[in-house]
Amino acid sequence: MSLVIRNLQRVIPIRRAPLRSKIEIVRRILGVQKFDLGIICVDNKNIRHINRIYRDRNVPTDVLSFPFHEHLKAGEFPLPDFPDDYNLGDIFLGVEYIFHQCKEDEDYNDVLTVTATHGLCHLLGFTHSTEAEWLQKLDLRPALGKMTHRCLISTPGSPDTSS
Repeated sequence: MSLVIRNLQRVIPIRRAPLRSKIEIVRRILGVQKFDLGIICVDNKNIRHINRIYRDRNVPTDVLSFPFHEHLKAGEFPLPDFPDDYNLGDIFLGVEYIFHQCKEDEDYNDVLTVTATHGLCHLLGFTHSTEAEWLQKLDLRPALGKMTHRCLISTPGSPDTSS
């Protein structure tokens, strides 16, 4: 089904084509390519606003996930009853925040992809602890390269971005 990537900010340039192709790979690996997915890129002001409204935290963050199927257990796939239920939900990427958090030796576009993948894991019911355990079993490195190995699991000291 469809992958919609919207860039609603002008602070940080976004290369949507590479992001789209990498996220399509991730969707195929995870077996969720039949589900719609929205990725919305926003600046610090907007991600902070969304974070304040939905998580009562008045700070910018890297990713917020809003699942269409809210009560999935970790790794459980949605079982749609209707065609409109083939939807995973939306991922909001705080691209300005992500850009400023990148280390000097990291490629911003790789980190953006990894952060979107992290958000996708939340749409599939994973929390930070279940995601870490699951990703150790499912080695995505061959398909995505070294970026997945170093970034998919939240680093210690990073802000809590579960939704």
